[in-house]
Amino acid sequence: MKKAIILTSGFAIGALAFIAGCGPSNPAPTAPPPPKWQGAAYHLAFGEPPAKPNPAGLTIPPIKFTANPNALERRVDLVVHFDTSGAKNAGPVMDQMIMAPVDISGTEGTLPADYVNKASSDLAQMLGAYCMKGKVKISVGLVQSSIPLEATEDQVNDKLVSGWLPIELVFKNPHPKC
Repeated sequence: MKKAIILTSGFAIGALAFIAGCGPSNPAPTAPPPPKWQGAAYHLAFGEPPAKPNPAGLTIPPIKFTANPNALERRVDLVVHFDTSGAKNAGPVMDQMIMAPVDISGTEGTLPADYVNKASSDLAQMLGAYCMKGKVKISVGLVQSSIPLEATEDQVNDKLVSGWLPIELVFKNPHPKC
């Protein structure tokens, strides 16, 4: 009989504990933790300008990137938007330049120096053709390499993997003919 009472008491205590634990609980609401990576897949920053300026008349500083490890790209194109309000050429004026694809890797790095130098030279040629000089506002961004080189602004925005990074540079046209 003692065993039956002890067994029944143990069962009753266990059942009460089970029922108490299974009832509706109202834990304090908590906000979900913020995602580890916020914003575009790539964040860009300019490095220190090189000591020797580009002989083309315009020097884009080194472009550093930090990438979301869950959204890495192997190849990207550099897109340069620039303000054409200082253009003195009467013809149609393009306000963006898309570079050929370049290989990148890892979650942190810098675009290759020769690639950024080529972008500086190509941009200087365009600005020179538009008879521009002095301060020029530009913004750089990275897009997926599947974009056509003559892409529209909408196509660029659809393939953009970074935010736009603005900077103001001085353009000294080495061959002024305007």
